[in-house]
Amino acid sequence: MEMVLFRRSLGDILRGRRTDLGLTLREVSGAARVSLGYISEIERGQKEASSELLASLCEALDLPLSDVLRDVADAIALEEAALVGAAPTPIAPRRAGEVVASAA
Repeated sequence: MEMVLFRRSLGDILRGRRTDLGLTLREVSGAARVSLGYISEIERGQKEASSELLASLCEALDLPLSDVLRDVADAIALEEAALVGAAPTPIAPRRAGEVVASAA
């Protein structure tokens, strides 16, 4: 169950960042040298992203891997907190002006 949650959260974060940048799957696919279909499956949480693939995707999106992983951890913390009715606890310190928000 936890792995599915991680895959889904990772896909949501990657899709959100890609769309925020105004990039298409095709553009990211070309830059990361990964098939469009595979990236699509990762964004939908259906496939695992190896560390090498995740590094390629982050490079194609010009994002630090640490930011992506922090956002995934925060998204999972939000879901866990919602299950028990508690306030979410950010995993890592935020830069000025950043807030903890769900990617879904």
